[in-house]
Amino acid sequence: MYDAGKIVPGLVLFLAVVTFPFWLNVANGTSSAAPKLELPKGYTRCVEATPVMRATHMELLNRWRDLAVRHANRVFTNSNGQRYVRSLTGTCLGCHRDKKQFCDRCHGYMGVTPYCWNCHVAPKGGAQ
Repeated sequence: MYDAGKIVPGLVLFLAVVTFPFWLNVANGTSSAAPKLELPKGYTRCVEATPVMRATHMELLNRWRDLAVRHANRVFTNSNGQRYVRSLTGTCLGCHRDKKQFCDRCHGYMGVTPYCWNCHVAPKGGAQ
């Protein structure tokens, strides 16, 4: 190991750079726990089960958009046989009225910027 004087410091520097975000969060006391979202009063579930909505809600909304706008298919039947109108504003935002408390918390945590509000009017918030 003739180059140990270069390799060992290089490995230490590499590990420091790679693990920097972890150590920064520890130093700042930042939690990595996902935000807890609550269903609006009077509701027990979304149009699909919570794990499905967490994992695939954007795909669901994109499918809804394509089917409703391009194919005039405006009725969604979920896995339990319940029927809903395919509408971000009419169905989803009927329950999830507060964009800051519902949408922005998760999207901020995940570091994504959805393009829903390029076409739709963002909800103002308010009592649920």
